[in-house]
Amino acid sequence: MSGHSKWSTIKRKKGALDAKRGKIFSKLAKEISIAAKAGGGDPAGNPRLRTALLAAKAQNMPKDNVERAIKKGTGELPGVMYDEIRYEGVGPAGVAVIIDILTDNKNRTVAEIRHLLTKFGGRLAETNAVAWNFEQKGSITVPKGTMSDDDIFEKAVEAGAEDVDTSGDAFEISTAPGDLHTVLSALQAMGIETEEAKLMMAPKTTVKVEGREVAQVLRFMENLEDHDDVQNIYANFDISDEDMAAAMEE
Repeated sequence: MSGHSKWSTIKRKKGALDAKRGKIFSKLAKEISIAAKAGGGDPAGNPRLRTALLAAKAQNMPKDNVERAIKKGTGELPGVMYDEIRYEGVGPAGVAVIIDILTDNKNRTVAEIRHLLTKFGGRLAETNAVAWNFEQKGSITVPKGTMSDDDIFEKAVEAGAEDVDTSGDAFEISTAPGDLHTVLSALQAMGIETEEAKLMMAPKTTVKVEGREVAQVLRFMENLEDHDDVQNIYANFDISDEDMAAAMEE
């Protein structure tokens, strides 16, 4: 299991801590607002907003917060103007990262992201310096315990999915980017509970991370995740289940 799935597992296990920090709702509100601004406040005709609302529901974001974020995006309430930026970089152990940003101050944010990368022995990279090694995919998370690996694979394929990763603490179903909501609707029509559905960047090739570098890479990812302007991080590290379990116990 590589960067995206590994990091998704860690974030789920540390979700309560993120909620206490108040960061998760803030990031969701930004994404909802920008999605509503770009495509309108009706999720039926706005796939990006529909995806953002699914993420908000998965994190139990209060309905009032969601509605307020939508209205800020559509202009019904005053809101902050955010710029969307995608940074590419190289982190510790040669790990490639793509960092999606929503910020109201580009100069401040780029300086802070550059500092974080440098702090961990990495650097910012030019456009497409690492993005060539990633491809966009739809990702649907289904909690384990309700069905077997064979059952979820069979149902996912029937729904139109490309593959299912059963190695983590949840089933990770991958789809073609344009099929995300079609597959999601089909799974839900089958009565399958879903935790999350989103578009993400999946690495084509990975970097093996072992030993002491595991903790360094995970601290690097956590520091990026904690930045207020960082919405999503995609990385191509590959860590064994044994090293990951040891790191989670620290």
